[in-house]
Amino acid sequence: MSAKKIALVTGTSSGFGLYTSIELAKKHYFVIATMRDLHKQNQLVAVAEENKVRDQIEILELDVTNKQQIPKVVNDIYERFGRLDVLVNNAGISFGGYVEETSVEDWELMMNTNFLGVVLLTTAVLPLMREQRNGKIINISSVSGSVGFPGYGAYSASKFALEGFSESLRLEMLPYGVEVILIEPGAYQTAIWDKSIDYIEYRKKENSPYQKPFSAILAFSKNITKKATDPQQLAKKIANIVESNRTKFRYPLGKGALVAIWGKALLPWKWFERIILQQLKK
Repeated sequence: MSAKKIALVTGTSSGFGLYTSIELAKKHYFVIATMRDLHKQNQLVAVAEENKVRDQIEILELDVTNKQQIPKVVNDIYERFGRLDVLVNNAGISFGGYVEETSVEDWELMMNTNFLGVVLLTTAVLPLMREQRNGKIINISSVSGSVGFPGYGAYSASKFALEGFSESLRLEMLPYGVEVILIEPGAYQTAIWDKSIDYIEYRKKENSPYQKPFSAILAFSKNITKKATDPQQLAKKIANIVESNRTKFRYPLGKGALVAIWGKALLPWKWFERIILQQLKK
């Protein structure tokens, strides 16, 4: 078994995954940083070199929707290091659309990437963590995993599923010394939202009965993105959670996350939905 602590992070070409890989490497983890397209590794390489942790990071190809690729990557980690201390399930996609106008193909893509991909990779690493009776599984959810927003039904559904899966898995694995932790980000400056907005604009239908409210949602999303928090702050928090001996299950982080989650929990639903709809009219 390797003396190094090993971390596996998905979706590392940008955003949370990239900066989490850097922060874990700074804390002397050897990071297996995976991404679907290795042609997009340049930013990670540049930031790693800038922070003098390039030798602490190995970049591998991994598409979390590829059922054949997942076991190969996990088996390679087991054979080379004999251990896995941390799994950060970060890979994900987002795009908007009213439920009536969201295609079956889009539903499948969202659920396969944001939910089933997490299930498949987590299931693959569980035997190793269970046998070593130690490990942390960090699932990157979203405020949308607790609060469903109009125009993001598919994304919310994938994150709600991730939250339920994580709750059950945490209770299953605690007796084996394995912690499952949910990160619930609010608004952060990551590429996922730029891609989401581009996808929404591309798919907007001129004759849609939802054109007016959907345009309001798009404007709201753009405004939130401009004011969003630097993703490096969340990455540093994740690295500190990984190192901590006393962790919680849920971590709502970033602008709007705690307000939205507690607002839904404490306010009568009629009041809460009125606040959401009023925000979209601004």
